[in-house]
Amino acid sequence: MSTAKPEINQLEQQQSEIRSDNQSDVEQRIENRGLDKPGLDPVEEGDAVGYQQYHEALLMEFSDKEVRRVRWKIDAIILPIFLITQALQFMDKTALNYANLFGYQKALKLKGQQFNYLSAMVYAGYFFGQYPCGWLIGRFPAQRVLGISCLLWGFTVIILTQCRSFSSALAVRFIMGVFEAAVTPGLTLMTGFWYTRREIPLRQCIWYSSLGWGGIVGSYISMGVSKLPATMTPERWELIFFILGGVTMLWAFVIYFLLPDTPSKAGFLNERERLIAVQRVAGNETGIKNKSFNKKQALVAFTDPKALLVFTSVFAAAIPNGVINSFSTIIIRDLGFTTTKTTELKSVGDAIQIIALLIGGTITLNVPNSRLLTATAANIICTVAAACTAYLPRSNTWGRLVSFWLVNAQSVGFTVSLVTISSNMAGYTHRSFASAMVFTAYCWGNFAGPFVVKESEAPNYPTATAGLLAGYSIKLGCHLALLAYMYFTNKHRDSTYGPANKEESNEAGMQDKTEFENKDFRYVL
Repeated sequence: MSTAKPEINQLEQQQSEIRSDNQSDVEQRIENRGLDKPGLDPVEEGDAVGYQQYHEALLMEFSDKEVRRVRWKIDAIILPIFLITQALQFMDKTALNYANLFGYQKALKLKGQQFNYLSAMVYAGYFFGQYPCGWLIGRFPAQRVLGISCLLWGFTVIILTQCRSFSSALAVRFIMGVFEAAVTPGLTLMTGFWYTRREIPLRQCIWYSSLGWGGIVGSYISMGVSKLPATMTPERWELIFFILGGVTMLWAFVIYFLLPDTPSKAGFLNERERLIAVQRVAGNETGIKNKSFNKKQALVAFTDPKALLVFTSVFAAAIPNGVINSFSTIIIRDLGFTTTKTTELKSVGDAIQIIALLIGGTITLNVPNSRLLTATAANIICTVAAACTAYLPRSNTWGRLVSFWLVNAQSVGFTVSLVTISSNMAGYTHRSFASAMVFTAYCWGNFAGPFVVKESEAPNYPTATAGLLAGYSIKLGCHLALLAYMYFTNKHRDSTYGPANKEESNEAGMQDKTEFENKDFRYVL
């Protein structure tokens, strides 16, 4: 025993020296990067979510097996919550589309374009709600904000069953939009909290495919309701609101109690796994989340060419999106199909949307720098499909219907726009304001969309179909311009500053620097 003790003491001393050397090496590496200092001051460090864990992780080595296990856990917990939340938001927002098949307009005695205003009003509320919701998500735990929002918007869906006038329904739809505003922008930002730049496009496509899944579920709920007696109480359109609103309110508790805010606070990961999760996303060079508001970054967002191009593309595409979300059942029905058949046929378009998103996400995961090229291919498909929908002869019912289904490929382009925010914009205030800008375009484009559908133009709807064609053509041009901007910016940085230093860029991202401040940042195309 006496001979073993000195050996143990010697071993402990060697391990202590190794840890000290590792610490010194890390600090020396950070110091050599030319950044202000190895860390931030205490206040800044407290605001930069995950920064402390990031530096702890620099001292550790992780196996590929451990990293894959952490990613699997994140996929198993986070991705389904994102997908179901987005699906419920979509179904609740577009519930009027289904209620319209069961005498909703007649029950409220709607006239002229009043139904169009009801369809659009949710996006006006969305516009006014997204800025405070974005601030709340940055300042407080995101799952608390999303959970409370989910509970309240589910309640407004149920309240719609009690609205028997245009004015009361209009007010409730506006309030619903305010509460729903936390969802898609919040999930877009949170995707960057959990996934690497390489993983983001496929994961974003997966949870955004919930629009297709939600559409399919909504179609089959409507199909089931259509088989109930027309004289039943509650009325069939009321039953749709009761079902969707009730499920949404129950789901709010899942979000509130099970969805973690960031990797550094994930209860389903142990301490070592949380460090791995933080180290993974530190490689995005964009940071995770920062609780402080940076005025300079807010101004940068309004002058960022990427944000302006994405803003324009989303606005142009949102106009036809407003047509599809609110009037797809009417347009299909007016091709000559029954109510039950209409709901079945609409679900085919939703399935095409899911398939297009999964194909697009898989391509971008496996082919480097293919995001905007993939979006361009999808944009060409939906532009050609819109042209066919607009100009094929009225007698070619199935040709026009298939073209209308293929328009759903547009979701790939919109998802790539969201990915541009989460993986190519650094600095949390900059990123959140750019997101708010993009969803402002989304709101007002969707608000305008229903007004290009004119009842007097049934069954051909030339103005609506021309709007589809124009919107998708503009989006195609914007995405090509965005590709050129980011490609030539990367080339300029390589020629001016030399090859990018990945470690330095990671540190700059975790310090909440924008891509304009971080000269080692390179865009993913």
